[in-house]
This record gives sequence, structure tokens and C-alpha cells, in this order.
Amino acid sequence: MKVDLLSLTDEPLPFGFKIASGDIDLETKGTQIVGDIDVVGELSKSAAKTDVKGSIKAPLEVDCTRCLTPVRRDLDLVFDVDFVDKELFPDSREMHLESVDLDTDVIDGNELDLSEVVREQILLNLPEQVLCRDGCKGICPTCGKDLNEDECNCGEDEIDPRWAALKDLKI
Repeated sequence: MKVDLLSLTDEPLPFGFKIASGDIDLETKGTQIVGDIDVVGELSKSAAKTDVKGSIKAPLEVDCTRCLTPVRRDLDLVFDVDFVDKELFPDSREMHLESVDLDTDVIDGNELDLSEVVREQILLNLPEQVLCRDGCKGICPTCGKDLNEDECNCGEDEIDPRWAALKDLKI
């Protein structure tokens, strides 16, 4: 959904739309959107910036960090992003950023693609670590077997190569 920023008035512009799961590519291995994304919010414009506030609800399927089993998670987030014109944003290479500056983005032109804002907010709010269960054992680094399903015998006879020289040592 694209918005012409020149058409905004002093009154906030409410918006609400759905994005099909295939219309946004997160370009993130192990994470995919498995249903429609619901977006609700409002745009407001002042002299120096355009403010986009809203909420995003999306069903995700994320691979377990330890065993790679797909885990379903519902993403429910609230966002508030300010957009400033390219000419109003300092171009110096070194500058001190405050925490409020992290929610400010530069816009080039008079059009704002809300679908890209949604994609960016989803990527910024993806969980760092997802486990299929609290006691997930992961996979065997040698044979790749899921240790939650069955034990493997890979590590019983192997000697760590760093300690191999000590195996013939007699006491």
C-alpha cells in the first residue's frame, strides 16, 4: 500500500489492510510467514516529519534454534516510526545518536510504501531464539540425528583430537 505524502493533511490518516503471506519476502532462512498479515494504524504529518503508528499481527513459522523443527509463533507488535525528508537528515559521517533516533528513517520522495514499513518492522521484531520446547536437546553435531527423538552413539568411541595423544599414556 503506497501513500502519497503530498495528499496528507493536518488530520491523521487511518489505514488498515491485509498482506498475503506470499507478498512479503523476509529473505530470512528458517522463518516464514504462514498466513495473512493484519496491519492497522495511522499516518500523521507535521512540518518536519511523517509519523507512522500502528500494529501488526502475523502468524510465523520459525525453525527451532537447536533442532530445526518448525515452531508456530504469532507475531503481535506495535510500532511507531518517524520519517524525515532526506534534506532534513544530517549527512555527517560521525554523529551521536540518541535512542529516539533509532526510530527515525529517511524518506526520499513523496511516496511511502507501507508494505515495506511492515516488512522492516517484522524483521526488526523477529525472535532471536526460538525453542520447540524448554528441554530441547538439539541435533547431534556428528550425524545430524534429532536428539529429542532418540539418542545416538556417535560420541561414545570418538576421542577429541586435542586429547588423542594422551590415550596411550599409562599411569
